[in-house]
Amino acid sequence: MNVLDYARALIARPSVTPDDAGCQRLIAEWLEPLGFQPEWMHFGEVENLWLRRGTEGPLFVFAGHTDVVPPGPEKAWATPPFEPVVRDGMLHGRGAADMKGSLAAMVAACHRFVAKDPRHRGSIALLLTSDEEGPAVNGTVKVVETLQARGERIDWCLVGEPSCAERFGDTIKNGRRGSITGSLRVLGKQGHVAYPHLADNPIHRFAPALAELVAVEWDQGNAFFPPTTFQVANIHAGTGASNVIPGELEVQFNLRFSTELTDAEIRRRVHDLLDRRGLRYELQWTLSGQPFLTPEGRLVEATRRAVVATTGIEPALSTGGGTSDGRFIAPTGAEVVEFGPVNATIHQVDERVGVDELKALVDVYTGVLEELLSAR
Repeated sequence: MNVLDYARALIARPSVTPDDAGCQRLIAEWLEPLGFQPEWMHFGEVENLWLRRGTEGPLFVFAGHTDVVPPGPEKAWATPPFEPVVRDGMLHGRGAADMKGSLAAMVAACHRFVAKDPRHRGSIALLLTSDEEGPAVNGTVKVVETLQARGERIDWCLVGEPSCAERFGDTIKNGRRGSITGSLRVLGKQGHVAYPHLADNPIHRFAPALAELVAVEWDQGNAFFPPTTFQVANIHAGTGASNVIPGELEVQFNLRFSTELTDAEIRRRVHDLLDRRGLRYELQWTLSGQPFLTPEGRLVEATRRAVVATTGIEPALSTGGGTSDGRFIAPTGAEVVEFGPVNATIHQVDERVGVDELKALVDVYTGVLEELLSAR
């Protein structure tokens, strides 16, 4: 089988999160003949797979997810989302770019590398979950906790998220911003709009605080991260009637923050501001992930060299975009980068990836393995 065969087989399985739909079983079947030992880790309704070849260090890990987002109305797709089709050089199907194409390339690269260098140094592993597109509480984070508890240390990790911006090879992600969400309830007193002195409008109370929160300079970023920003995601108040002052206001906001700031500092500054404004409120926090950064070193350089050798393009380093499961792996001390195909159609109708990109991705992944684990 080649990378296109692997990708087609994975896309054909409707693995909408958290259902793996047998994708991990397929990958295990493809890699077991090479000496990879499968270990199934079930947490809640989530299926995870740890596949390792070798017992010695250093340990290189490919990390990825087999789950995909729902396809939406099938009639909106040019072809059924779980029937992979190649058209005009593009492989179509849900998960083609995010990230079953990358998983296929990982499998193909392992086959190529092990065939060429069966006595390679160290170990190769794949960490796969079906809980990346969902809550992400019973997936990679739980596998990492299990590995840490038994002293299994990851040295290098390449996450197969689609990283490239405009053309294949232009971007390697060597970090991600942290993400923290606040669910705020501002308390007032409901009343008639004609008698405002008998009510307390929480919208009016909160408006100056909101303006101040938006205007705050949380930090100035650094060489790798843009400045931290405060963004309102949802806001709601009122009964639907035009003559009623609402009794409460609900606001959901998010900050994507850099390594210049901690989540504790964010919480403190928000609470101080709301308290100073004299608001009556309730505030619940959800920390989705800490920021992480892999400085230039062995993994970044190996990935850069493999990209240049394959594409002739000098990739930029970036920490942009949302969160990824790299946020659970980096705190263990592992070097973590993300590299995958062009991020142009993920989560969209008619998601697709270039067939030539998949072939080039195999070359890059093989090159990284050669740089880090070759027995030479």
